[in-house]
Amino acid sequence: MHGAGQSYVRKTELWRSNMWVAKRLLSSVFLKGHYSLFCRPPSSLPEYELRFLHCTCCRRSKIMISGLDILNASVSSELCQEKDKPLDSCYTAEQRAVILQCLNTSTESELEQVKLLRGRKAVNIVKYRTAHGPFNSLESVMNVPLLKHKSAVIVFASILKPTDKKERKKGKVHLAKFIRPEIDRALLEDASSIMSIVCGTNKIAWTHMDRARTVLDWQQAECKSFMKGMYMASDYLEDISTVISSFPPADFFLVEKPSISPQNTSLYPVLVHLRTVEAMLFALLTPAREPGSPPKVLNMMRTAVGRHFNLIVGDCRTSGAERVRKMMTESVMKQDPRVLFPHDLVLKHRNSFQMSSRNRGEELCDALLQAVAFFELLRE
Repeated sequence: MHGAGQSYVRKTELWRSNMWVAKRLLSSVFLKGHYSLFCRPPSSLPEYELRFLHCTCCRRSKIMISGLDILNASVSSELCQEKDKPLDSCYTAEQRAVILQCLNTSTESELEQVKLLRGRKAVNIVKYRTAHGPFNSLESVMNVPLLKHKSAVIVFASILKPTDKKERKKGKVHLAKFIRPEIDRALLEDASSIMSIVCGTNKIAWTHMDRARTVLDWQQAECKSFMKGMYMASDYLEDISTVISSFPPADFFLVEKPSISPQNTSLYPVLVHLRTVEAMLFALLTPAREPGSPPKVLNMMRTAVGRHFNLIVGDCRTSGAERVRKMMTESVMKQDPRVLFPHDLVLKHRNSFQMSSRNRGEELCDALLQAVAFFELLRE
């Protein structure tokens, strides 16, 4: 038995030694790049999924091996997150062709459907390829302003794997979900004009628009008492009454419903301010009406308008200044624009939404977008 035990120990030690040699050999082969016997050349490495071989003699150890499954776009994106890794080497020739064709031929509105290309990035891509010609490589895309390595990887993945149509339909906004209180749709469709009202921390903006989406009035007024001192109701009432006195008549008044959560305690003073102004607008704009008659003052959800114009990033709504500038340009250049602006309003507000300006007239933008979203969603 003693001899048999020694023989068993020697065999066990020999087996462990052989496993250690095999582990070191495989580690050298795959980690140092000498894998030509097992898979494709190094230039094609991003096409394969990296897996781990578990060593039985030491379960904590892992040996990296390459599988033979072709990577999809999302896995390629993960492998290309390193800034030093050339983008063109992360994708196959077919994938590069699809990406470049999209970036070289898509219109600005089509590019905005790609993840991260909403707003200024889509404009910059069109401007760059117009000035320098079509993109010849994926690396050249990073010459576009606002497009860095990581964002370019996400853009390419979105092009290769676009959002499913069913998912897009889930995000579609329905009129009944953002108008409060509920009102008969036929009454809204009969409206000849509406007043869209948006309140900020120090001003109120409004847009008067008719059914043909012609801007009849578009301006804002500063309110000096807003968020000052003790939030005196009498001061608020004076400022809001002065603003309302300049409103033209309309069939409905749409007051923006802010999207600040009451649970966000850091923004509680702003929430109290916005709710105070909202309540006063409802009280001052609501005429004496008979019981059962439809309301004239309605709430419109800020987040719903943001989704309609693809301005929601994560849980936040981004600026709509670029959308408004585009609408103003189309009003002058196109025969059938999305919104009709009188010439005097274009001249008045053409410099109100500059990217470099600290105050880009966000309330003015939001008031206009709210009016446009109302009529477009009503038509849909």
